[in-house]
Amino acid sequence: MIQPADFSKALTDHGVTMYAGVPDSLLESFCAYISATLPADQHIITANEGNALALAAGYHLGTGRTAAVYLQNSGLGNIVNPLTSLTDGEVYRIPALLIIGWRGEPDVKDEPQHVKQGRITTGMLDNLNIPWQVLQADSDINTVLMQSFADLERTSAPVALLVRKNTFADYKLAKPAAKPDSLSREDALATILECSDSSDVIVSTTGKTSRELYELREARNESQRDFLTVGAMGHTSSIALGVALSTPSRRVICLDGDGSFLMHMGGAAIIAASGAENLIHVVLNNQAHESVGGQPTVAGRIDFAGLSKALGYRGYFVADNTASLQRIWSQVQGQSGPVLLEVKIRTGSRADLGRPASTPVANKQAFMEHCGG
Repeated sequence: MIQPADFSKALTDHGVTMYAGVPDSLLESFCAYISATLPADQHIITANEGNALALAAGYHLGTGRTAAVYLQNSGLGNIVNPLTSLTDGEVYRIPALLIIGWRGEPDVKDEPQHVKQGRITTGMLDNLNIPWQVLQADSDINTVLMQSFADLERTSAPVALLVRKNTFADYKLAKPAAKPDSLSREDALATILECSDSSDVIVSTTGKTSRELYELREARNESQRDFLTVGAMGHTSSIALGVALSTPSRRVICLDGDGSFLMHMGGAAIIAASGAENLIHVVLNNQAHESVGGQPTVAGRIDFAGLSKALGYRGYFVADNTASLQRIWSQVQGQSGPVLLEVKIRTGSRADLGRPASTPVANKQAFMEHCGG
């Protein structure tokens, strides 16, 4: 397997000293290494993938140098616009090295939401006229990078490295010590389930939030009725808004994460402006992209109280332990929405956390039956 330190050094030898991107599980060890070793002004964890490429373009405009942009292949959807209308060889011709985790690679077992994206990834890159190389555990780093940088020199536009599963050797970020009374995400979800009504409609964000919610329903011997957003990171709150507007007689609870909230934060402005009185927007804030390695987000710097007021939410509440969450839930339910509830949680999850056993289509059908649709 490739040591993250060796890959980082090889990129430095080719003149790459600036990184921007959205963390991915296949790139977890490499992302952790550059988070731990690079100065803050050389590594920016961005809100979304298009944000990262635009930042890399600006870096090139200011320095003439090439930046690296890392992402999961699911993020190709977010990055296509600046790829085709900004950095493309027929527009501004701005080089960037795309380091892409290849989830759902054909003939490699993966979760349902990754299968189609994995199958079409190489075709997408070909259609975008982006040269690509595969990086895997037994690759000769220098050989692969020599070809990639030859393509960068030839095209003056983005090129891609597709990183296969189990390419990088393990490297973990040191995690800050949690406060003794800090709230876990699973405990927060359990408390919300206990406090909510059986008629409430829940839409949960991608990653460990939906996995934990699924297992909590199983442990409570309750039917699966929640919409588990297994993909489409950043769009959970917009899904919840659509449900809230279409079912005004039901209370809709959106279980969002801070990374998801940040990815398409413009959606929050639309939610606030919608006047959806039945929508509770919960942001589970651990200041981390935990489902893909625990790399930090900027959510710890955000004044969610001030932000919610500026956006136009009709109420803001905050909780940081079970008692405070239980205490304010009745106030949250009594406030006309849209309401923003920030729940401050610690990072971490159970080592034996499983994945939903139902298919996405079965989940959708159960959810629609619960909604009455």
